[in-house]
Amino acid sequence: MIIHDITVKAGKFKARKRVGRGEGGGRGKQSGRGQKGAGSRSGTARKTAFEGGQMPYFRRMPKFGFTNAPFRTHFWIVNLADIVAHPAFAKGGEINMASLIKAGLVRDDSRALKILGTIGEEGLKVKLTVNAERVSAKARELIVKAGGSVTESGTRRDRVRGVDRNSDDKSPKNLTKKLTRGGKKKAAPAAEEGEEGDDKKAKKK
Repeated sequence: MIIHDITVKAGKFKARKRVGRGEGGGRGKQSGRGQKGAGSRSGTARKTAFEGGQMPYFRRMPKFGFTNAPFRTHFWIVNLADIVAHPAFAKGGEINMASLIKAGLVRDDSRALKILGTIGEEGLKVKLTVNAERVSAKARELIVKAGGSVTESGTRRDRVRGVDRNSDDKSPKNLTKKLTRGGKKKAAPAAEEGEEGDDKKAKKK
C-alpha cells in the first residue's frame, strides 16, 4: 500500500485486539490484565481520581474560602462522677478551673470548662459550688438538688451574642439582624387599606 492509496474507508474501522489466544499472539496468558489482583477480575472499576492509594490531587490542593471551623469552642469536659471520686472534692467544695487544675482533672486553662452530669445511681450527695463556662442541664439539676450552686460565665460566643447562661431565657439578645426565616409578612394596617380602596374607586370614576 502506498500513501496515495489510503482512503477514508480504509482507516475507518480498527480491528479489535484478540486476547487470550496463546502466548504467540502477544496477548495470551494474562491477556494484558497483569498478575492477580482486582484488576485481573471482571467487574472491577476504579474511580476517576484514583492515584494508586497516594493522596489524590483534589486533597493536595490548597483550600480557599471562609469556614467557621477555626472559631469552634473547645471545652475541657469533666463529669460529676470524676469530681466526687477525687479526694479533694469527696466532701464537696468549690469547683472552678483553678481547683480542677490543682486536682489534676484538667490540664490547663487553654479551653473553656464544661461540667456534665454523668454520675452513678446513688446521685450527688455533697454540696458543690460550681463556677464554669458551661454546665449541662442534668448537672445543674443534681448540684442544686444537693444544696449547691451553679454559676455559668458563658463562652466568648455567648457573650458576643448576649446570652445569659444563668437565666431561664437563654435566647441571644445581641443579634444584628432579626431571624425572619420562615416568618410571615406583616399585614398592612386597616386604615391604610381603606385609603388605598378609596383611591382606587376615585380613579375608576
